[in-house]
Amino acid sequence: MLALVKTAAGPGLELGEVPRPRIGLHDVLIRVHKTGICGTDLHIDSWDAWAARTIHPPLVVGHEFVGQIVEAGSEVTDFHPGDLVSGEGHVVCGRCRHCLAGRRHLCANAIGLGVGRDGAFAEYVSLPMTNVWHHWPGIDEEVAAIFDPFGNAVHTALAFPVLGEDVLVSGAGPIGRMATAVARHAGARHVGVAEPNAYRRNLASRMGATITVDPRERDLHDVQGELGMVEGFDVALEMSGNPAALRAAIANMAHGGGIAILGIPSEEISLDVNEIVFKMLTLRGIYGREMYETWYKMTVMLQSGLDIRPAITHRFPFRDYQAAFAAARSGESGKVILNWES
Repeated sequence: MLALVKTAAGPGLELGEVPRPRIGLHDVLIRVHKTGICGTDLHIDSWDAWAARTIHPPLVVGHEFVGQIVEAGSEVTDFHPGDLVSGEGHVVCGRCRHCLAGRRHLCANAIGLGVGRDGAFAEYVSLPMTNVWHHWPGIDEEVAAIFDPFGNAVHTALAFPVLGEDVLVSGAGPIGRMATAVARHAGARHVGVAEPNAYRRNLASRMGATITVDPRERDLHDVQGELGMVEGFDVALEMSGNPAALRAAIANMAHGGGIAILGIPSEEISLDVNEIVFKMLTLRGIYGREMYETWYKMTVMLQSGLDIRPAITHRFPFRDYQAAFAAARSGESGKVILNWES
């Protein structure tokens, strides 16, 4: 089969032929239809410090996908050829304390699809049946292809109650924009988005932001006044990994507020713990999705009218992967989709 492969240590990916995956008794084989390019894929392509210490070539990359089951292992009973599915990208051990307690998203032994095992930027991908999500009728295939990052957005946006609350989103990348739409759909009063990139701010407005600001040009305290807020934001979603953004969020929180942190910083961040203590703030780290409660919430919200399609801005045949990666890296794009059916 054809696949995008990190063949050796160093920048770049190669499109080449690799063996089609074999499946075990409890696995399914999926014919990939569409995939989404993630920031993780960009790190692997550029071979930055994280990729150099994490990735062991050769490796088929990619973890955001939708496709159709073509084969199921002999012990698989709930999935059948022809089913339209996506997959949870964290393959857990199943035996640790958290897995046995049903908290699989907390498994410390998880292996990432397209990171620690061959991934989905290929004509076929295999996964254990416990990692497969059967899409409900009516789910758009392009949206289904990005259920992984959409799940990150939902997990973050709903980490604290947002109904009737004022929400701050720091960073309007694809996940930040989807989180903006989720917070509005879940009943937030105001959603303010802080993002220095004008293209991203425009997309955030289209996806439900009450107000968008360039944090380099405008203080968030001014935003509070414009929106008629009394004390500060009730909930903050830190999606950027930027130290100044996290500090600004803490400085603009109401007492008792909650900050959900998905953005991964490239450096250590020093914080004023006094401000956290005296405001009685809760800071919660978010990684991945809750299996499979987040997936259920995603599907139900789509069925009840949530529209995240504006987050998808570019589409390419998989053979044009270099142009697709360039678009994803440009800062002038949302989610970028690769079509593997062409």
